[in-house]
Amino acid sequence: MKKKLLITGFEPFGRDTINPSWEAVSRLEDTIGDYELTKLRLPVVFGAAAERALDTARELGPDAILCVGQAGGRSAVTPEVVAINLRDASMEDNAGNRPMDEPVVPEGPAAYFASVPVRKIADAVRGKGISCALSYSAGAYVCNDLFYTLRHRYEGTKTRTGFIHVPCLPEQAKDQAPCMPLDTIVQALGIAITAL
Repeated sequence: MKKKLLITGFEPFGRDTINPSWEAVSRLEDTIGDYELTKLRLPVVFGAAAERALDTARELGPDAILCVGQAGGRSAVTPEVVAINLRDASMEDNAGNRPMDEPVVPEGPAAYFASVPVRKIADAVRGKGISCALSYSAGAYVCNDLFYTLRHRYEGTKTRTGFIHVPCLPEQAKDQAPCMPLDTIVQALGIAITAL
């Protein structure tokens, strides 16, 4: 019997009209390795993204949750090692929220480590010739908010949770900014899922 994977990507935000996280997630096969995928597009809104993911996870009962987000300025696919209990936005989210110095979960621990095998994922993706590196900061924006909330909810359970940041697409990159073709990002995510 196949295991269940909830995999999420985000809607566009800021000045962008596309988000490589959802563009890639939406193009993944419905079954990869041992997993049947449920794909979910999330709003770039503090709290709301996590609530939508949690609602879907409650219905699905996934074995693993893998969230994907856009990281402008990065040239590699970057599995995140740690989520921190901090909301500190450098720009408004898509609902106009801009929290600063707020906890994601009041009284929650300072941080959680990913419960998916991040090093194994990074090695597998690199092994196929795709630029990939571990990241030790998921930031303090909506990506981290989602990652921390899910780790908090599933701490001590069998549901493993992780987050992967992906570079911008070539059509988003201005002035030779780092980017990666969509097909390469899709391939990297497929390899990551197989490595779970």
